[in-house]
Amino acid sequence: MADSADLYRTVRLIRRFEQRAIELVRSGVIPGGIHPYIGEEAIAAGVCAALRADDLITSTHRGHGHVLAKGADPIRMLAELAGRETGLNGGRGGAMHAADVSAGIYGGNALVGASAAIAAGAAWSHRRAGHDRVAVTFFGDGAVNQGVLLETLNLASLRLLPVIFVCENNQFATSMRVQDTTSGTITGRAAAFGIPAETVDGMDPEAVLEAASRAVTRARAAEGPTFLECMTYRFDAHHTWEYSVRPRYRTDEEVAAGSVRDPLEIQAARVADAVRARIDQEIEDLLDQARLFAEASPEPDPSGALDYLYSSGLRGRGGTA
Repeated sequence: MADSADLYRTVRLIRRFEQRAIELVRSGVIPGGIHPYIGEEAIAAGVCAALRADDLITSTHRGHGHVLAKGADPIRMLAELAGRETGLNGGRGGAMHAADVSAGIYGGNALVGASAAIAAGAAWSHRRAGHDRVAVTFFGDGAVNQGVLLETLNLASLRLLPVIFVCENNQFATSMRVQDTTSGTITGRAAAFGIPAETVDGMDPEAVLEAASRAVTRARAAEGPTFLECMTYRFDAHHTWEYSVRPRYRTDEEVAAGSVRDPLEIQAARVADAVRARIDQEIEDLLDQARLFAEASPEPDPSGALDYLYSSGLRGRGGTA
């Protein structure tokens, strides 16, 4: 079980990684932009702290926090965002599809809700092999109306799969408010399939860890899935595209009010000043190294663009022999 300092380190790493990544988007080092996770760090930190190294996760388009919290190398992760050969996936996954199977990270997914089915399939496979591994799938409030998620809830409940469904309810599906898109309640969807569900303070890393630990215990004991609705707020843009387009779906006053409870500040208050200062400096040094590494790394050779399309090694048409 992670202690307060461990949780602070993870929250701080995610926050500063995202802020550094935004700087690299602005400077052109990271092409195409990113979906910032700022404000939601407590969820990734708390959930992943409840997992073993051999447990697995699936993620979303806003997945950097999940990948970092599960243990991927931040240096190679930043290189991945920059589209470099030295990235976690050779620069091919980018900001929305980063994966590290060795760390139990089965990848992000730009299709809303789609990663839930992958997590359920992996959990089922591991259980059939006799393992007690747990799978976690992260998704946003916008995914709860997607058929693939609802189908996966049904299957997970029917087969008592060791899956934890983590809904990061940041109150917006891009720019659409949850109350304008979702009938009933989010936890009610899980309850309809007989899955225990609870709403969690998603701004408090330790509250998330406590709830996730209960869910992990159930899953590992073959008692089936759990659904956690983590209430949070996205402090930054849905996508860095907003910095130039500036859509007006929420006011500055609303953002300020939603950002009053900061996960970083909540967890920082639980850690001694000297410990916190040491962690902060270690993270800055690590991210300095990550930026230098990313900027110095080569971009992939375009001639290999069609490589790695198939697990068998088969190349796509026009790929190298």
